[in-house]
Amino acid sequence: MHHTTIQLAGETLALLPAPAAWWATQRTLFVADIHLGKAEAFRTSGVAAPNACTAHDLNRLASLVETAGARRLVILGDLLHAKAGVTQAAADAFTAFAERTGPIETLLVRGNHDHAAGDPPAPWITCVDAPFALGPFTLMHEPPEDGTPTEGLLCGHIHPVVSLTSNFSRMRAACFWLTRGALVLPAFGVFTGGRRINAKEGDRVFAVGPDRVTEAPIATTPRHKAPSRTT
Repeated sequence: MHHTTIQLAGETLALLPAPAAWWATQRTLFVADIHLGKAEAFRTSGVAAPNACTAHDLNRLASLVETAGARRLVILGDLLHAKAGVTQAAADAFTAFAERTGPIETLLVRGNHDHAAGDPPAPWITCVDAPFALGPFTLMHEPPEDGTPTEGLLCGHIHPVVSLTSNFSRMRAACFWLTRGALVLPAFGVFTGGRRINAKEGDRVFAVGPDRVTEAPIATTPRHKAPSRTT
């Protein structure tokens, strides 16, 4: 699996196209925004949505855990989308995941959707509120407001995407966004949207492709605009 490495809080993280971040020294995987049950919740409301997204995403996650040889899985919020999506099929998918991956430490840092949906039907998942400290990292779901210290922070929530252009085309790609010492992870779930980021000077953006993660050239804006002069 092709990846890109970054340094954060004195540790090396590999950015994987899964998409996930891999902390090799602790054999820990970080993912964000899976939104299990979103399609089921949409169908409950009468909105057409694809079938079997929950099982599909948990199968992808299990494959990632197996491939990496992870001992710990950290979900940075929004594992679940809504209470209406917590169905028997979802419970069965969690059981299948646990049987496939075996005894792995799994930590959910509750996000805004998790607070509304309730904790998952999987007692082997430890659920905590943000902020949560893990080694040198601070784990949250939502990025903090400007001005809040962010060095070593890992989060999700905004489903970041970046616009990429060439001489012939323009496309959007999910991305990792390293900003003010914080790493914002892309959404893991297949049935999720994205928000185009507004990168500032000093930020780094890593576009996620089908089989690799590549640092993207971006047009940035200054963090502080100089006041206009009047004459």
